[in-house]
Amino acid sequence: MQMDSFDKLYVDQLRDMYNAEKQLTKALPKMAKAASNQELRTALEEHLEVTKRQVERLEEVFRGLGRPATGKTCKGMAGLIEEGQEILEEDFEPDVLDAGIIAAAQKVEHYEIATYGTLRTFAETKGDTKSARILEEILEEEKEADRRLTDLAESSINMEAETAGEETGDEEFEEEGEGRTSPRAGTRQPGSESQRRREGDGPWL
Repeated sequence: MQMDSFDKLYVDQLRDMYNAEKQLTKALPKMAKAASNQELRTALEEHLEVTKRQVERLEEVFRGLGRPATGKTCKGMAGLIEEGQEILEEDFEPDVLDAGIIAAAQKVEHYEIATYGTLRTFAETKGDTKSARILEEILEEEKEADRRLTDLAESSINMEAETAGEETGDEEFEEEGEGRTSPRAGTRQPGSESQRRREGDGPWL
């Protein structure tokens, strides 16, 4: 009975990540489209292809277990994607938006790293060496994606975001005569590039 319970936990966690990866195949293209930094956009587009292959390899794990490859709604991933959508809807300067996209993407990667590490250990506990190997490969891909995002943030994007903040200032308006205000120079206005880039995209999911 105890082993049956462990098997159920293992399969439930697999189904959770199968759905999570499916969610990401819809979210990543919108993240990439919103990115203005070409290296970041390329990294997200390439990870989309990796994610699609991960879905296929999870299906291979299900076949090895003699189970149908079905998912259950991953609420954790849905919440992270919702947070990312909120960032895309902000009217940030392009460089600041890029930094926000990295922040959202790394939250996703850390969630996946934690879960795939657990799944690999579960497979090892069951003596399922083939599934453990597949899950370890996926885990390493997620770690590599996280490292790549960190490199982009630390090498250029965070500094560019900080510079953009200095150029526009912290306040959008300055007083102009008694009881009047006007936008400061360099402040993004409605219909800005970042808004146009996201117009009509709708939610990530």
